[in-house]
This record gives sequence, C-alpha cells and structure tokens, in this order.
Amino acid sequence: MRHSSEYGETARMNRPRNTSRKRTMTPPFSPVLLAGMAMRPLPPRMLQPILTAALRTVLRRHPEVFERLAILDDPVFLIDPIDLPFMFILRPHPSAPDLRAVRDAQDEPFTAAIRGSMLALTDLLEGRIDGDSLFFSRDLEIEGDTEAVVALRNAVDGAEIDVFTDIAALFGPAAGPARRLATHARGLLDAATRDMESLRAAITAPATRRAEAQAARLDKLEEKVQELGRAARRAAPAASRTKRSAKP
Repeated sequence: MRHSSEYGETARMNRPRNTSRKRTMTPPFSPVLLAGMAMRPLPPRMLQPILTAALRTVLRRHPEVFERLAILDDPVFLIDPIDLPFMFILRPHPSAPDLRAVRDAQDEPFTAAIRGSMLALTDLLEGRIDGDSLFFSRDLEIEGDTEAVVALRNAVDGAEIDVFTDIAALFGPAAGPARRLATHARGLLDAATRDMESLRAAITAPATRRAEAQAARLDKLEEKVQELGRAARRAAPAASRTKRSAKP
C-alpha cells in the first residue's frame, strides 16, 4: 500500500493540461445514447442541482467511500460516459466532495480518467465489475493513474451502492414507490439496451461481413506480392550469373 505522499506524486504527474480528450470508444446503441442526443442542447450548469443533490445523498448514505479515498492526495477523476454529451469531474474529498458536469474536458487536469457507457460506469459504481474485468474489459477505458482507479474501485466495493435506490432517496417520504419504479425502470433499460444492440448488430452484419471478406482478399493479395518479391530476389543472382557467362 502506498502512502498518500506517493499517491500525490503519481497523481500530479498524471494531471496533464491542454491534451486531447477525444473520445475513441464507440457508444452502444441504447436508450441512453438516444437520451444523450436529446440532452445535447442543455448547458452543463443545468445539471448541477441534480448532481449536487445526488452527491450529498451518496455522502450521507455511504461516507465510507470518501473516507477510503482519503489515502489519495486530493485526486480528480474524469468520468466520461461516452453515450452522453457531458463529462463529469469528481473530487471525492471526504469533507467536501464535488461533482460537476462539463461539455469539454480539454483543459481539465485529472488524476485518472474512466470512460465507458453509462451502464458500464454504473456497474463500476455499484461494485458489479471486479478488478480484473476493470482493466481487461472492452467496455471501460482507463487513463492516468491506474492505482487511483484501483483505490476508487476498492472504495466502492462492499459499499453496496445502488444508484437507483440512492436516487429514490431524494424523494423523501415517496422514496419507497420511487425505488420500486426505479428498479423496474432499470430492468426495462437493460432489456431495451440488449434489444437495441441486437438490432444494431443485425443492421451492420452485412457490412461487417463484406469488410471481413475484403480484408481477407487483401491479406491474400499481400501474401502473393510478398511471394513474388521473394521469387524475384531468388532469381536475381541466377540472372546475373547468366549475363556474366554470356560475355565473350
């Protein structure tokens, strides 16, 4: 286990400024993606009251998460849901955590960045993704201080965070019905995501097969060119000897 000073040194080295924040991952075809398109005209500041209330709820219900992150030296996490038009900057300070939405994180320094679909990031927050899957899954992309990400993963592990339940807690006396509605909505969202992804795969399957067939043809053509090149190199010395022997 590193001491906080060592974490701080690593964190400072991984807080680049003025670097590219272009998204290279392809978002899944899902209801979240469609909702994100509809939300594109909204300015990020309109989300701030919701984010502040949600963060306060998590702090009240799961203070141990922020306490475990105290071993880090004021880390900054860039949370990038690739199917939404916003990114989120999280400073998990135990006494005064901060979460805000930004349109572009081009000039935002960070300790570590985590990119993925909103559902994949929710699974991470709820502890549904184990440590190995975190780094080897194609659903998530990690940048910066990986040890800070491990610390974040360990902090949420065992905290039994349920995003929809915590959101439902914001409704006070109506939290029970809101929680049941949120649980039902999560099931519908998961099913709709699977159905839409199956639809996307069915639509793109012909183009994918054509691309694979073309790639196979190009590979065979490249092999033939290489074979001809090797044959030409083998024939060159023999041709040179023939020319020399033909001289008077």
